[in-house]
Amino acid sequence: MSDSESIRLQKFLADAGICSRRAAEQLIKEGEVWVNSVKATLGQKITPGVDKITVSGKNVRPVSQPKITLAMHKPRGLVCTNDDPFHADTIFTVLPRVFAKYRFFCAGRLDKESEGLVILTTDGDLAHRLMHPSNIVVKRYQVSLETPFPASRKPALLRGVTIEGEHMQVEKATLIAPNRDGASLHLDVQMHHGKKREIRHLFMALGFNVKRLKRYQIGAFPLKGIPLRAVKPLSSKEISQLFKTPRIPGATTDHNTSDKKSSQLHED
Repeated sequence: MSDSESIRLQKFLADAGICSRRAAEQLIKEGEVWVNSVKATLGQKITPGVDKITVSGKNVRPVSQPKITLAMHKPRGLVCTNDDPFHADTIFTVLPRVFAKYRFFCAGRLDKESEGLVILTTDGDLAHRLMHPSNIVVKRYQVSLETPFPASRKPALLRGVTIEGEHMQVEKATLIAPNRDGASLHLDVQMHHGKKREIRHLFMALGFNVKRLKRYQIGAFPLKGIPLRAVKPLSSKEISQLFKTPRIPGATTDHNTSDKKSSQLHED
């Protein structure tokens, strides 16, 4: 067995459509993955087509499927998972029939109540790149609150808070069309990461309830032009945009944000 023929076990499981690399690592830690009747170890390499791989007692065979990447305009009310016993409707239930036969990874989830841009891909390597903390992938959100957020609280938002041992913060924040008191119900926020429900938890910790949360851009790729519940197949050029740093005119000064900019953020 040569190194050129072998690949890491978690990559094999991702390529086979079993789960993401991160989820595969967890399955290996839990002892659910076996190689040639021996419990697998993290970082182990295998040779597809030669080694016998089982997950939870079921054989896993190499699966060849085309590399497809889709941008979806997720509506509220759907969960970002392939299978959830508590929610019948997932983002995969609204996929066009032509894509239903493929196994997609959700590269960066949105919670059930949130909406906007979600990337689905059959490419395990791309999903890994988009989700791994070592890669800076900029995500931009429109946040609508129940009560106005004052400009004086912006430093606290950027500084962040620690909740149950996890530090949560946004990298940039812009108040949209603030009133005379320098407060606004709407903000444009930017993150390079994203823990589960992080934006909602962060604003709640500062005393503000999120009424609506919409992700409208990843890297330099915008949601604009993709109808609600629809998907757009991405070209290699568009995929590369996901890793580019977006240009943000007027983001350094809240009062420079124009009404036109504000109306674009509220577009569906």
